[in-house]
Amino acid sequence: MRFQRLSLVLIFAMGAVCLLLLTLRAMSVRSMFDNSALMQDVWFQVTLFDTYLGFLTVYVWVAWKEQTLLRRSVWFVFVMSFGNMAISLYVLLQLAKLPPGSSLSEILTMRNEPGDVSRRSDS
Repeated sequence: MRFQRLSLVLIFAMGAVCLLLLTLRAMSVRSMFDNSALMQDVWFQVTLFDTYLGFLTVYVWVAWKEQTLLRRSVWFVFVMSFGNMAISLYVLLQLAKLPPGSSLSEILTMRNEPGDVSRRSDS
């Protein structure tokens, strides 16, 4: 169990760091708003739509887990703005909240309490 949790932490942390570094590199080459040529490419349009549909799919899970409108709204903005970097951060936060000895499936099935910053094993 501990190995599985560590593996997930490494995967999502490395993914977020790699995405951040690649984004910073891309921003140093060209503005993210300078994309008129890309927007005319039909495959770019399909890929962009597919990407945001994936973000929306993950956000539905986040919205189910988060029980306050404020948290749901903040995570919506993060996921739609930062994509997989925000999703990786969310999963890392959920892994950190998971009490020792808990099943990893609880990340998917347990809802966050409205006022909880971290879940405790004494509940």
